[in-house]
Amino acid sequence: MLDFLNRNVMHPVMAWRAGSRHLEYYRELRRTQFDPPEVIRARQLVKVRAQLKHAYETVPYYRSAWNWAGVHPDDVKALEDLEAFPVLTKADIRKHERALVSTDFDPAKLRVKTTSGSTGVPLRVSIDEEAVQFKTACTLRSDEWSGWRLGQRVAKVWGNPEYRHFGLRGRLRNFFFDRAVYLDTLNLNDERIAAFAARIQRQRPGLIFGHAHSLYLLACSLKKSRVTGVRPDGIISTAMLLHDWQRAVIERVFDCPVTNRYGCEEVSLIASECEEHRGLHLNADGLYAEVAPSGKLILTDLVNRAMPLVRYEIGDVVTPSHRCCKCGRGLPLIERVEGRDADYVLTPAGQLISGISLTENFALLVPGTAQMQIVQESLYELRIRLVPDDGFGPEGRDRIGALVRETFGPQVRYDVELVDAIPQEPSGKYRFCISKVARERLEAMSA
Repeated sequence: MLDFLNRNVMHPVMAWRAGSRHLEYYRELRRTQFDPPEVIRARQLVKVRAQLKHAYETVPYYRSAWNWAGVHPDDVKALEDLEAFPVLTKADIRKHERALVSTDFDPAKLRVKTTSGSTGVPLRVSIDEEAVQFKTACTLRSDEWSGWRLGQRVAKVWGNPEYRHFGLRGRLRNFFFDRAVYLDTLNLNDERIAAFAARIQRQRPGLIFGHAHSLYLLACSLKKSRVTGVRPDGIISTAMLLHDWQRAVIERVFDCPVTNRYGCEEVSLIASECEEHRGLHLNADGLYAEVAPSGKLILTDLVNRAMPLVRYEIGDVVTPSHRCCKCGRGLPLIERVEGRDADYVLTPAGQLISGISLTENFALLVPGTAQMQIVQESLYELRIRLVPDDGFGPEGRDRIGALVRETFGPQVRYDVELVDAIPQEPSGKYRFCISKVARERLEAMSA
């Protein structure tokens, strides 16, 4: 009953009071997802041309860069013409952050997303409220592909959860409206997993959402404890590579298919599996994706006017697809995402910490960090590889020391290694957290 009331009464009323159009966009996106591919591409072309015109006229960085490259928005008559425009890199965003913000917007009134992303490079991206609402609608649409329905409770297995920052008003909103249950992957142990399992047994969320490996550990813990009866309508795995062996365990324990999702803070949802679970549908309503011959993914955000990201090289590698999905949606497919992986690390106290959450925390909190990789050599020894920028100095080293002591305890030694670049693995993957000691603990949990 509460799910019904949330979906049909509380959610619409809250959206109306907030002046949010995300439900309007959501209904439109549900309708247009089955349009033929050529109709979707035609819509993308209209949006690409509008975004290019806006960026050229109001964003100082693009006007300068495109004039230098000898290209103009009017040159784009087809989507393929966008290839003539220069690529935007993470380094460009970090160096020219202010010049990438549109003069049509007051920077003080924009939302700012800060992330270290899949490559350990901290970035700040500004986004306007209208874009936030459209991206929320895109995410809601893909959430439903998992079997979840708007209004149902969600359980989140995530690092840096929102509840840490909730005041009274936020807690009340979460209790009555968002209805989210959290398991913090920055503070993971058997007791917390057991308490979370008991709570989701009791509250029966419609969706369990989280890091791939964190979902796997949760499933292993439930299996080991012989906990049964946790049967969500959907499970969404994101942020890290979802390996087939992890998917098999999660699906067996929860008796529910796992939906693999791919996104990032900079542009939000990129792609998601549907009910067929054969490839991932690109979010063609919110972005235009190009796949270079090398497999590198290049994205153009079609909705964020505040800080348009045009031909943004995200740093991930994907395998393109030319298939049409049996689900009937006209949204294009990619076969799979390569290059996002991270280990868990183990503290001397026996606590497991998600590597993706740990590295993101460190990279964002240490001033002057261009890129970071954490290597756990032993239970009492860390190696921190750091690509510094001009802002790195003694303060950054001191901050690293404080974070190590806070996270691992005073007995753990650490070495900060300043490097020019952090190489990818031979496979093309970038491992931003490597543990040489946590494997035995993880194997014990999954036994």
